[in-house]
Amino acid sequence: MSKQTILGRVTQLAKANINALLDQAEDPQKMLDQLIRDYTNNISEAEQAVATTIGNLRMLEADHTQDVEAASEWGSKALAASRKGDELRASGASADADKFDNLAKVALGRQLQSEKEAKTAEPTIAAQREVVDRLKAGLDSMKDKLTELQAKRDELVARARTAQAQNTMLDAVKSIDVMDPTSELHRFEEKVRREEALAVGRQELAASSLDAQFESLDDLGRTSEIEARLAALKGRPAV
Repeated sequence: MSKQTILGRVTQLAKANINALLDQAEDPQKMLDQLIRDYTNNISEAEQAVATTIGNLRMLEADHTQDVEAASEWGSKALAASRKGDELRASGASADADKFDNLAKVALGRQLQSEKEAKTAEPTIAAQREVVDRLKAGLDSMKDKLTELQAKRDELVARARTAQAQNTMLDAVKSIDVMDPTSELHRFEEKVRREEALAVGRQELAASSLDAQFESLDDLGRTSEIEARLAALKGRPAV
């Protein structure tokens, strides 16, 4: 994974608008769960990539430090060789003095090479440091987004559970609404009323039958009285 790709992904994820994503989602909770998984995986991958980038930067910085130190060391060696050559030349040993002057030149050449390598690496190091800083900032933003996602998810789940509990309570209240003709209580009340009406009907029927029996008895007594009186009129003993 190239540094540019890493930086692009980190920047894109860090700038993600969670609320806009939620507005477009059919199931916000599932979308948040998936986003949390994606963010967690992307953060893990980005952390490894950023660690690699930082490692490469530290290697460049170490090489640069070595080049700077080498340049300084070669400069010291060139100065020492030059002074030794001057001493030998002052004592008349020109041939030996030339050898040390040549050593000084070699040391100066190495010094120039080390300085060149150090200077060449400086723009790359500066660019790498900028990339690392941006990657670190992006990672921090991603972690903040992950915390925001987790909070949004917890809030959404809590709200969903509350709404579900409210709906369950309303359904329970509705099921025992005495004014609702479809409620269980209303149907049971109707059943009781029908049983009561049946009992009243049977009582009235029983009372009607008893009255009829007493009326028959009254009719029988009335008939007997009429016969007795008729017998009296005829002078016959009552039968």
